[in-house]
Amino acid sequence: QPLPALGRFDALQTQAMRLYRSDVTRSADTAESLLKRLGVVDPQAAAFLRADTVVQQTLMGRAGRNITVEASEGNTLLKLSARWSPEDDGMFKRLTVEKTASGFQSRLETLPMTASSRLASGSIQTSLFAATDDARIPDAVAIQLAEIFSGDIDFHRALRKGDRFVVTYETLEGDGEPLRAGRVLSAEFVNAGKSFQAMWFQEPVANGTAAASTASHTLSKGGYYTLAGESLRRAFLASPMEFSRITSGFKMRFHPILQTWRAHLGVDYAAPTGTAVRSVGDGVVEFAGTQNGFGNVVMVKHRNNNVTVYAHLSRIGVRTGQSISQGQHVGAVGQTGWATGPHLHFEFRVNGAHKDPLTIAKQSDSVPVAASARSAFNQAAAQVRIQLAAAANMQPGSAQ
Repeated sequence: QPLPALGRFDALQTQAMRLYRSDVTRSADTAESLLKRLGVVDPQAAAFLRADTVVQQTLMGRAGRNITVEASEGNTLLKLSARWSPEDDGMFKRLTVEKTASGFQSRLETLPMTASSRLASGSIQTSLFAATDDARIPDAVAIQLAEIFSGDIDFHRALRKGDRFVVTYETLEGDGEPLRAGRVLSAEFVNAGKSFQAMWFQEPVANGTAAASTASHTLSKGGYYTLAGESLRRAFLASPMEFSRITSGFKMRFHPILQTWRAHLGVDYAAPTGTAVRSVGDGVVEFAGTQNGFGNVVMVKHRNNNVTVYAHLSRIGVRTGQSISQGQHVGAVGQTGWATGPHLHFEFRVNGAHKDPLTIAKQSDSVPVAASARSAFNQAAAQVRIQLAAAANMQPGSAQ
């Protein structure tokens, strides 16, 4: 016998439909424009968002925050949730605006993120960022890749079409939603046919357990090593400019005044005025000021009679005699002195003779894993080798 359907149909008619929509906040959002983009038409909700102090301080005018709304079938607001991670401390913020019997209420909570690992690969056709975009890899991971291998590869001028990479990295989540990229756990980069491998490793902690390449977010100190156990932190960086979307498309330039290639005396990096310039190694500022064709220039003296030169700066951020550390900003790109366009002229001098910065970076000192941690490192490195070997056969893209 067929079951009676009329009563069930009536019951379904009484069920309220709830609609869910998600988006990302924009800096120009107002309460009305944000709700409209999320399909919500609710003057009372908009008025609450405008008046609530917590909402104004944490949501309005802040770009890039994941936001979800729950709306009625009439498109009025029932609940709004926003999530973001303001600090690299393993925590995230959750703002909730909810409709209650007495009106709308807001609350702000701080909660721990969870971490999962993702494996991705790509091939260079035009630039690193184009390749990572195709593989849906976050910019933060692309920049980490460039920093990890910065002692071996100058990402501003040494990338070649056909170079390829594999990377395993953390994705940090709040309430199951990806909020930010974590650290790179392991990577391989093949540049001009030569393979470079790296893994994140932390030496065993006090209780004897090893924290190595696992998808767990922690603030304990660690570093990147080759799979043979040599630290990838070198005495000198290959490039005086941090790698970013702004600088990634520039190549070594033809000198516009002297009309000669200047590679034998240094390297010219074209970049927009104001791009930060960093010291490639620890040292003491030997000169900071104006000097003939160099314009605004900083010269840093390092150990073993090594000197680096940063010329044509728009501004100088250090003073003569100041001790500086590797990666510290010394100024910004400009076009002072003999320069027709904004760029950085960089030189590496050894006993007064000009040398290729990339060659010097590759030859600089590397510190191995401590003997006490070697066993734990070898176990972790064996796992990374298996991961990278498996990843070498995958198509460009990403997977969890």
